[in-house]
Amino acid sequence: MTREEVLSLFREAGAILEGHFILTSGLRSPIFLQKARVFMYPDKTETLCKALAEKIRAANLGEIDYIVSPALGGLIPGYETARHLGVPAMWVEREDGEFRLRRFELPEGSKVIVVEDIVTTGLSSRETVTSLKALGAEVLGVACLIDRSGGEADVSVPLVALTEYKVPAYEPDKLPPELAALPAVKPGSRGLS
Repeated sequence: MTREEVLSLFREAGAILEGHFILTSGLRSPIFLQKARVFMYPDKTETLCKALAEKIRAANLGEIDYIVSPALGGLIPGYETARHLGVPAMWVEREDGEFRLRRFELPEGSKVIVVEDIVTTGLSSRETVTSLKALGAEVLGVACLIDRSGGEADVSVPLVALTEYKVPAYEPDKLPPELAALPAVKPGSRGLS
């Protein structure tokens, strides 16, 4: 899929919002990708995740045993991408502030791809990779639908993005005047401010 095809599906779902947003990372942005609005539509989600599975295959990262995603945002794209790759899907959840694989057993040496929805700073991806490596997994890479960082995020392993969509993000104390003039909203899933 091309970048425009991916973004078109987000636009059709009303998932590209404009305003003043507090991102999960704590950064501020004039654009928010409300991927939950895309995930409401199984056909759009299937199209995106099938294309992501194809891109993962094309990256030749090796044989994949499992897809693991961070909860909550990665659950749907992880599951749907795993379906197209023909492998099981699992997820990590926060427990005492750290990602843990609470509901599943991961055999040592398992070859894993982490599937995310959107990557901005790479923090959730890095935390997921760290938790899986601690269990003895071989993390082959991270894959996401959209890389907001434009290739700048450090996920600690190779990153495969269906597309890049570089969106400005600012520290809260370094906002441009036009953004600072708007009220900030936090539409994401984690309560950071």
